[in-house]
Amino acid sequence: MADRTHQSDGDEIRTFPFPAELAVGGVGMQIGPMGTGRVWHSGAPLHRVHRIDFHVVMLFTHGPVRHMIDFAEYEAAAGDLLWIRPGQVHRFSRTSEYRGTVLTMQPGFLPRVTVEATGLYRYDLPPLLHPGPDRLAALQAALAQLHREYEDTATLPLGLHTAVLRHTLTACLLRLAHLAASSAEVSRRQSDSTFTRFRDAVEKGFATNHSVSAYADALGYSRRTLVRAVRAATGGTPKGFIDKRVVLEAKRLLAHTDMPIGRVGAAVGFPDAANFSKFFQLHTGQTPVVFRADLRQERPGPAVQ
Repeated sequence: MADRTHQSDGDEIRTFPFPAELAVGGVGMQIGPMGTGRVWHSGAPLHRVHRIDFHVVMLFTHGPVRHMIDFAEYEAAAGDLLWIRPGQVHRFSRTSEYRGTVLTMQPGFLPRVTVEATGLYRYDLPPLLHPGPDRLAALQAALAQLHREYEDTATLPLGLHTAVLRHTLTACLLRLAHLAASSAEVSRRQSDSTFTRFRDAVEKGFATNHSVSAYADALGYSRRTLVRAVRAATGGTPKGFIDKRVVLEAKRLLAHTDMPIGRVGAAVGFPDAANFSKFFQLHTGQTPVVFRADLRQERPGPAVQ
């Protein structure tokens, strides 16, 4: 990754663009080792919360590694993968040692049919993946082949080299997508079409609709049916599921923008700033002002290597 960032005014959380200028041949992907001597972003405060506008897949050979994604902490062991998608807020650990292989992909590098087949923008899929021995071996082999093709710029013209990379990358991503979609958590959630429809409706409407009854009516279910489906899929309630999504979006806006608290509240369905603050504090233990201040008081550490 590069040291180029979208520099913002004040303390606004930075967004890191895909470093196309550092990619071999200028293609829309990079793959290489993590570890000593490889600088992610020279001089950039990666130990603070930031956002990326590209895909990052990290396959770890050592662990544990603690990494925050969308304000949830994940702990990866050797053989695990983390898949961070464009727009997600994340933060590198100060104490973890990042070792393994990292793959980055620029949005638009792959054709739409491949994007859809590989679920590149399935934000409902878990970012932390635990492949078994056979799947891990297959992924390691696929990534190794992709790495070889990426660095081989001598045997093919640039156009053919890029085409081969796209095909090889697609093969890797199909394996990753199958691993993510077949995880126990996702399989359980997707097995119930009632929950799936509710989840999709919340994703589209959470900014304006916080009513369980309204979602139930719109989907044609009784409130009781919806409660049963959500409890079976998540262990929680429909209201809790909606509130969790609202809180996540509020955290993203507080971290990523300098929008006034009242505008953040309005953006997630609270026209009254006081009501938004009460809601946010109830679910996080902090007021929006304190949450934002805590993030921006963090001091940048050395670049992750």
